[in-house]
Amino acid sequence: MSNRKTAEEISAGPTADDEGGVTSAAKVATIRIEGPDGMGIVAAFAQLLYGHGCNIIDAEQHTDVDANRFFQRILFDYGSMHTDRVSLTNGIQEVCARFGMEHNIDWGGTKKKVCIFVSKYDHVIWEILLRHKAGELPCDIALIISNHEDLRHVAEHFGIRYEVFKITKADKREQEDAEIALMKSLGVDLVVLARYMQIITDEFCKVYKHCVINIHHSFLPAFIGAKPYHKAHARGVKLVGATAHYATETLDEGPIIEQDVARITHRNTVDDLLAKGRVLEREVLFRAVKAHLEDRIIVYGNKCVVFGL
Repeated sequence: MSNRKTAEEISAGPTADDEGGVTSAAKVATIRIEGPDGMGIVAAFAQLLYGHGCNIIDAEQHTDVDANRFFQRILFDYGSMHTDRVSLTNGIQEVCARFGMEHNIDWGGTKKKVCIFVSKYDHVIWEILLRHKAGELPCDIALIISNHEDLRHVAEHFGIRYEVFKITKADKREQEDAEIALMKSLGVDLVVLARYMQIITDEFCKVYKHCVINIHHSFLPAFIGAKPYHKAHARGVKLVGATAHYATETLDEGPIIEQDVARITHRNTVDDLLAKGRVLEREVLFRAVKAHLEDRIIVYGNKCVVFGL
């Protein structure tokens, strides 16, 4: 069993130390870096953090040999830092410039705000909300948006704001602009499409680039489009799956975050496939959202590196 902790868990203190005393809550930040592979990158960042009085709690790295790309995620405690955030940020930028890297840093302390989009299917949103209530998702769910009234009772059960934006071909962009304006006013960081049965526009994807996660009811790239389980049944497949990916301008072809499959036999009916699919969709979307919230994803090209698996 892994002992790896998330920044949220580490920062939750105060915690008991080895002597039974109480230590102050850690200040935990996450750096994600990406760029050309080369010698000395890991050492440079470790030395930088040590030089500022920071303690590395967890670090993972990956090299895409074919693309000559290096990726690293570093979780560090800056509670004992003897400089300040500005100085450390300048140091990170200097090291990145030296190696031709790009970086993203999250200082922690503020939970990301999430908006969930739904239509009429409720199995996925129940999963997200119940596991959020159980403390498994480090975020604030600020809003639920739908194009139908059907799931308002779910939002009310959890005390979450629920807004309906009816969508037609004639007013789709106007309604999306209103949705985006509302989300911006609430400080929404991540949009989760929990079986939202509308295709969002290119403009929407650009505003929330790599911050819209969709659950696709199929193991992409197979069976794209409507009724994938019916198509899978007709094809006689032996596996069904679900795919969580970032929504992009190209329908159902965004960077894949998480996937899973279930075995199928000739005895299974369409209803059996639908039931298996619902189980997969719930778990796959949850894992993808959790990875995003914990800053474990680096997107490059049309692919994702997902740390912490």
